[in-house]
Amino acid sequence: MTSSTLKERVQATLKSEDTEGTFELYVTRTPGYLWALLFKKLHIHPIAVTLLSIVIGALAGYFFWWDDLYMNLIGMFLLIWANWYDCADGQLARMTGQKTLIGRILDGFAGDVWFFSIYFFLCLRLTGEPAPWGQPWGTWIWLIAAFSGFHCHAKQCAVADYYRNIHLYFLKGASGSELDNYAQQSALMRSLPWNRKEWFHKIYLYFYGNYTRGQERQTPKFQKFYALVQQRYPDGLPQALKEQFRTASLPLMKYTNILTFDTRVIVLFVSLFINMPWLFFAFEIIVLEALRYYTRHVHETFCDRFTKEIENG
Repeated sequence: MTSSTLKERVQATLKSEDTEGTFELYVTRTPGYLWALLFKKLHIHPIAVTLLSIVIGALAGYFFWWDDLYMNLIGMFLLIWANWYDCADGQLARMTGQKTLIGRILDGFAGDVWFFSIYFFLCLRLTGEPAPWGQPWGTWIWLIAAFSGFHCHAKQCAVADYYRNIHLYFLKGASGSELDNYAQQSALMRSLPWNRKEWFHKIYLYFYGNYTRGQERQTPKFQKFYALVQQRYPDGLPQALKEQFRTASLPLMKYTNILTFDTRVIVLFVSLFINMPWLFFAFEIIVLEALRYYTRHVHETFCDRFTKEIENG
């Protein structure tokens, strides 16, 4: 198998080259694809791969507790390994057709488990260590980590995921995107009965619906534009509009990649190398939050412009 053939096969598993960066293609997607091929040959189910990624990623956090670079390097390797498996499970599911609701839930849950473990053990490590002002971090580091994770990290990843799905919707249509909305998810959740067959799906839709509602609350001008587009073009989007939207949205895709996993983890690793783990939280709160606000501002601005153009004919 030549390297060019391997690259083509990996690219065939991507949702879109627009939404995948070069770094992610070579460092994450390609190793994940190779793992998926191995798991397929061994007849391992995608859910088993997801569970392995959860365990490995959670274990990585433990190794960040230690003020020892060798232990930290083990944690770094484990986190990279977990991310390869996180890519492999989806690729394996598409290869084998073994797509399940529980698999989708666990796949979304995996990253939350990893970072909860990372935040927890970093806080244990820093609690008794001196902060930049000379006093021990104490309770402050737990409050900072909670704000960094539950507010900043959660909103950054949610809006990045939403913008990529919006981009895919205008690029490939509804079948090539996972652009869901709260009203649909809530209605479907209420339509399901509380019985042995549907209770798990019903609970999932409740939490997923709230997740989509959070995405919609961050993007009010897009919601107005999206509603207008659906009303004006019920039979399909005009090609000119799709091309105009892609041109406006494409420059933001590199920022959505920064707001998710790779850049965040690179900064985490650098902060551990220089023995200043608190810089990871500062980066999320200051740099990534500024980037989230900038990305939202640009996206909302051109959505508002497109809305006015359509309204004015």
